[in-house]
Amino acid sequence: MDKETILDYKKSIIAIGRLLWEKDLVSGLNGNISRRVDADSILLTGRGTCLGLLSEKDILHLKLSGEMLEEGSASSEKPLHTEIYKNFPETKAVIHTHTSFTSAYFLRNKTLVPEIFESKLYLGEIRAVDQITPTVTDVGPVIEALTNNNITVLRKHGVVAKGAELFDCFLLIQALEDAITVDAVSRLYAQGISPQPDAIFEEKVGVCTVKKYKLFSREQIDGIVKIVNGDPQMKDLGAKTQMTMDLAVRLEETGETFSFSFKNGQIIKVGNDANAEFLITARQDIWRAVFNREIDPFVATTQKKMSLKGDFAKISKWYAPCSRIFELWGSVPVE
Repeated sequence: MDKETILDYKKSIIAIGRLLWEKDLVSGLNGNISRRVDADSILLTGRGTCLGLLSEKDILHLKLSGEMLEEGSASSEKPLHTEIYKNFPETKAVIHTHTSFTSAYFLRNKTLVPEIFESKLYLGEIRAVDQITPTVTDVGPVIEALTNNNITVLRKHGVVAKGAELFDCFLLIQALEDAITVDAVSRLYAQGISPQPDAIFEEKVGVCTVKKYKLFSREQIDGIVKIVNGDPQMKDLGAKTQMTMDLAVRLEETGETFSFSFKNGQIIKVGNDANAEFLITARQDIWRAVFNREIDPFVATTQKKMSLKGDFAKISKWYAPCSRIFELWGSVPVE
């Protein structure tokens, strides 16, 4: 990588650090930012630096092995950053901050499921990873949490987000802090009588099965049709919203595609039309996580784990029946 490109990357880290500072998402000397340079190295902010006042000399080039490529002392969270890049080759940026309201919320709660639509789309369900040391010494649970969501909380420590760009990480951290703030204010309006998030009852899909299907097998596709068309809630939502469209799902590795033609929420035809009005494409591991209820498809789309071809604004009017469809997908788990 040439020096000019590395300099540009350092400038982008400086800019995002300043933005985090201005939005009160970092304070003092807390937090650290990194950016992938190539397959074997990253840029990482140095130890004892203020993210709001970074200079080029505060951002250091090092290998994923930990070897420093320029003089200086990297952040003590170096193992956290390097392990994330090792485990997620597609990741280009990582930000770790100690956001105040998020940290406070997760001192008393284990999970957050945002109620505001936009927050729910971008964040999904947020779970905290317990920490027992001031820096992350056991990266394994963090890696596991980041497998299905691009942001996770380090309980008693802060948050960490990964993404294709630094700005993607910033947006996730800001969205989480905003969601926590909304939750806190809503409780004040309710005079503290609202139940804790962990106690809120969530409706679950009413179909249980221990059978697991081969991913995108004809048997699984038939199972999807049977469950969707047999679900009373889906029938009601589809009729109320007049959900009539063609939705296709595609496996990125092979291009294998299945399309579903909906009329008022009921599947009337199954085909292989890759030119359907809406096309969702993802890798095999992401589809497995979706069908095994480990990740929400809406969240996977907004976090760029899945790609959606089609007018997102148009499909949003069918948010309720689509959400139900995605819930029902969990009733046809895969091997």
